[in-house]
Amino acid sequence: MIKRRSLLAGAGALALAQLLAGCNSRSNAALRVRLLDGSVPVQLLRAFQRDLEQQLALDFLPQPQLSDLYDLLQTWKQAEAEPVRSGWRERIPFLNSNRQPDNVADLVTLGDYWLASAIRQELIQPLELETLPEWEKLPDRWQALVRRDRQGQLNPEGELWAAPYRWGSAVIAYRIEEFEELGWTPTDWQDLWRPELKGHVSLLDSPTAVIGVTSKKLGQSFNPTDLGEQLQAELQALHQQSKFYSSDNYLQPLLLGDTWIALGWSTDVLPVLERDRRIAAIVPESGTILTADAWVRPAAAEPVTRPGDELTLVEQWMNFCWQRQNAVNLSLLGTAVSPVLTTLNRTDLPAPIQQNSVLLPSTEVLERSEFLEPLSEEAIAQYHRLWTEVREKVEG
Repeated sequence: MIKRRSLLAGAGALALAQLLAGCNSRSNAALRVRLLDGSVPVQLLRAFQRDLEQQLALDFLPQPQLSDLYDLLQTWKQAEAEPVRSGWRERIPFLNSNRQPDNVADLVTLGDYWLASAIRQELIQPLELETLPEWEKLPDRWQALVRRDRQGQLNPEGELWAAPYRWGSAVIAYRIEEFEELGWTPTDWQDLWRPELKGHVSLLDSPTAVIGVTSKKLGQSFNPTDLGEQLQAELQALHQQSKFYSSDNYLQPLLLGDTWIALGWSTDVLPVLERDRRIAAIVPESGTILTADAWVRPAAAEPVTRPGDELTLVEQWMNFCWQRQNAVNLSLLGTAVSPVLTTLNRTDLPAPIQQNSVLLPSTEVLERSEFLEPLSEEAIAQYHRLWTEVREKVEG
């Protein structure tokens, strides 16, 4: 039986293309958005169109991976910096000034992992979010996540660089049958180190995530400041447990039975839970790593200018995503949750959201959870050095 969320995820790009087919050409679109495939239900876009005072052409084009969207930002930035080659245009100053690359989107989905480097490389521009009516309804931790200095570091006095519209978390997925035979089920991170799972673990190929989980296993933060001997020893032990590393295909060995348990992201795992009853998942009781997808404005796009007190179309879309019913629908029909839901009474939420602890963990678990903080260049080098040393030492 195909469940609703699986059907929506599989048909998302097609339905979106069909919805836009009746609109004007992309070059004439009033709002161009490049978004992560499946991150915005088609129903939400239809509702936004209905809310507009006049019928406008909207160009919402999904991309399969966040890395693809980051590449788009880099492409537009490079095109903006390239000199105009045509000699006659170079001799006419007003034609050569403020040159814009073609088809630059007004907004792009970007994961919080990419935010620091996008700011440092000047791929995006700050947003005036505090003037939006729904901004103040976002929890403080999501507001703080996108307030950064010009180096991309968290700064309570910094500018606002992104508008978070959904979030997920790190989870543990596992094969039910194998754990029934073992006589226990996973509940927390330390279970990844249990000796009976040696050679049966899939891990993300991500130094920050795996080191963060190892630090949490030691009772410390997901953002460790000390990468000392104790953490290195635990990281080596976890590596010995693992059979497979991947950032994209870590669930395939689990589905095939080559591994029994996997560290992964809820946005990847939830669709699998919908279609495969052999797999279950939990959010660890001690807390988890939070991730956020947000709207950013490319540096190559024209700065937002507001006519009087009215919101621009760009601002209307961001504000629309945070309105209560839209936030509920985004969470109900998607594979991630709006940050707005964490401020609502859970008993008022639809039952499918209330009852899905992988989609929306308990308040207690969320209080013990953290976003991965942006690292300095020195810290990045330390992480990669430790990551390389541990894997080479054991594999060697």
